[in-house]
Amino acid sequence: MSSIDDRLAVTAAAYDAFSARYAEFVTGELDALPLDRAVLAAFAEHVRAGEGSLVADLGCGQGRIAAHLAGLGLDVTGLDLSPALIEIARATYPALRFETGSMHALPWGDATLGGIVSWYSVIHAAPGDMPGYFAEFGRVLKPGGYLLAAFFEAVNEPVTAHGHAVTPAYRWPVDALAALAGEAGFTEVGRMSREPRDGERCRRGHLLLRRR
Repeated sequence: MSSIDDRLAVTAAAYDAFSARYAEFVTGELDALPLDRAVLAAFAEHVRAGEGSLVADLGCGQGRIAAHLAGLGLDVTGLDLSPALIEIARATYPALRFETGSMHALPWGDATLGGIVSWYSVIHAAPGDMPGYFAEFGRVLKPGGYLLAAFFEAVNEPVTAHGHAVTPAYRWPVDALAALAGEAGFTEVGRMSREPRDGERCRRGHLLLRRR
């Protein structure tokens, strides 16, 4: 079995190679997704009601979610494995901060963030790696901080491999993902599932969680 570093290297290389097409594909996608915007707005409102500290967009890609959150009044920084996507993010949104890094070893100290968004980035985590990711999210979040995770949802099936255009991914039952988060010290605030729109092949799940 490959190590987590090997899997991360494969994911980074795949997104580097696909970066220009990926950036073009996702640009403007939120305009047609009112339920997704509503979940992001709810996350932002919860964070603003807290201490209002820094929010990290993990797996930020070309930066569109970080930019949307900044437009909702949050202080946002973006992190992604792919240096090529980080270059695009910096060029597209020069007023925001972006850096290359991995979700399994975040560059922030303990209890320093007010919120984390993982927008379809945990989909690439091997199932056995997921508890470590949640533990790392919990480490950098302040008590009472919020985590919003968006993912491919498995319906009436276990965790299942998903044919992704860029690199291997997985679909997760929402209850199973929520249970792993609970074991890592998170309490569920709410969830939203939406049916696939044209061009999507599976239901989309969203979990809003709070660090205990």
